[in-house]
Amino acid sequence: MSERKSALLEVIALGVEDAVAAQAGGADRLELVTDMAADGLTPPVETFTGIRASVDISLRVMLRLSDGFAAGGAKGVEALVRAAGEMRAAGADEFVLGFLDEHGGPDVTAVERIVAELDGCRWTFHRAIDHAVDRDALRKQLADLPGLDAYLTAGSPAGVDDGVPALVTEAARHGEPGYEPRIMVGGGLRLDHVPRLRAAGLDAFHIGGAARPKGWTGPVSAESVREWRTALDT
Repeated sequence: MSERKSALLEVIALGVEDAVAAQAGGADRLELVTDMAADGLTPPVETFTGIRASVDISLRVMLRLSDGFAAGGAKGVEALVRAAGEMRAAGADEFVLGFLDEHGGPDVTAVERIVAELDGCRWTFHRAIDHAVDRDALRKQLADLPGLDAYLTAGSPAGVDDGVPALVTEAARHGEPGYEPRIMVGGGLRLDHVPRLRAAGLDAFHIGGAARPKGWTGPVSAESVREWRTALDT
């Protein structure tokens, strides 16, 4: 039997303290955001540069300027493109984004415009997929976009508790058109979900509050991240 490959563990970081603790605990990658009250927005460039100077693991920067999953029309898209350009100029080379149109489908025009600014950088389509009217159609509409290598998803807008069946089903379709990007599970993820998800072949996990014993008012705990690292590697 072939050895199961190590799972990817991504941790949300709001600043340098979070980033250093996450790396010390065994995180493979960070998602950089600000304002978790709005579920994570684009951080200041200075936050990125400070974190980049403090850790050597991969960083994915959120491109999202307001709450919800709308890009904000032409002006919003141009603001997102500017933000992407500023982050690229500062050295960012991995990103997180995802926008829906008024019908609940992917806002392909907005996503294509932003991705063009990324110039081939790798990126994650985030949990907007969980709020789409048709997950399968969304995947197929975005399948040819350059750099898309992951979907961050709970399998359901309500979180992983409700989404496990969808995640298991989608994992079984890996390699089909639209299903090539890695599934990264996040959104109400708990340690007790991990055995079933790992058994289904899922190998990427995203945590935010689970890495913070004091909640979002406190920093990432290296010990909490290490607990996840151990669980994923067992």
